[in-house]
Amino acid sequence: MAAITQAFVLAAGLGKRLRPLTDDLPKPLIPIFQKPLITFALDHLIAAGVQSFVINTHRLPSLFYEFFSGNAYDGHSLTLAHEPDLLETGGGIKNVEGILGKEPFIVYSGDILTDVALEPLIAEHFRVGNDVTLGLRQNTGLGAGVVMRDGRIVEISTKSNPKENFDYANISVWNPEIFARIPAKRKISFIPILIDWINQGGTIGGLPLDDGNWFNIGSRKQYLDVHRAISTEHWRPVYVKTRDWAESVAQSAHVDPTAQVRGCSVVGPDCSVGAEAVLEDTILWSNAEIASKSQLHGCIVRSRKKVSGIHRNIDI
Repeated sequence: MAAITQAFVLAAGLGKRLRPLTDDLPKPLIPIFQKPLITFALDHLIAAGVQSFVINTHRLPSLFYEFFSGNAYDGHSLTLAHEPDLLETGGGIKNVEGILGKEPFIVYSGDILTDVALEPLIAEHFRVGNDVTLGLRQNTGLGAGVVMRDGRIVEISTKSNPKENFDYANISVWNPEIFARIPAKRKISFIPILIDWINQGGTIGGLPLDDGNWFNIGSRKQYLDVHRAISTEHWRPVYVKTRDWAESVAQSAHVDPTAQVRGCSVVGPDCSVGAEAVLEDTILWSNAEIASKSQLHGCIVRSRKKVSGIHRNIDI
């Protein structure tokens, strides 16, 4: 099978629906059982043969530079491409033309968490000779309105027709010919670019990726849902190599012996949970401090926050 060795991972979103969680941490860096969200995408791509990455940034770029110091991830080359002004998906692709060059590449959204098989998508792209091949999925809730006939995408719209339509699964394979079709330094989605290409006879294909799990981490409910799946269903993507993932309580955390950690709760690194405190379906990011006798139900506590009292279904 022909291989694709480079990927463009989208990480420049604003994360508005996850505020206040994303006030001081970009969405792709929020922890999932203490592992930053974007690293699942990178691990997934490495398992599929990708050797180098380009990641775009917008908000709080210094945190990406800090996390990816050395311009590498797990021994693989990584380039950060900052966008002072948001360029959206199409403009973002055009912006990294000079880095990606003249070889095919994968585009992967940095705010999804999935274990769908990437190899069939890559194989389909080369087998058919597509210009672009979109990974598709039904019932994602994104409502992209992709209509496919015999493996070819014939329409992309906002109309809903569940018998025919797929949603874009936020993973796709692209030939470098796309660069010539996107105007430079312009904020534009790749959707109108693809619609024009389809109308001009471009071979835009699609492949359903309905195996495995697929999570779009776009809201606090979705953030909690993925923790629940990992905790209660013991879901672990096969590409995750970290031996101690997913630990409910980080080794460096201190939880008083009289405290209770229930449900899908997660206690992050260097956290402190006081005597007789109760955590139920609650996620603590690193260095959070929970006072004695506090009760948190369905809460998310950001890094370095101190909490006391009784709280339900809030972000702190």
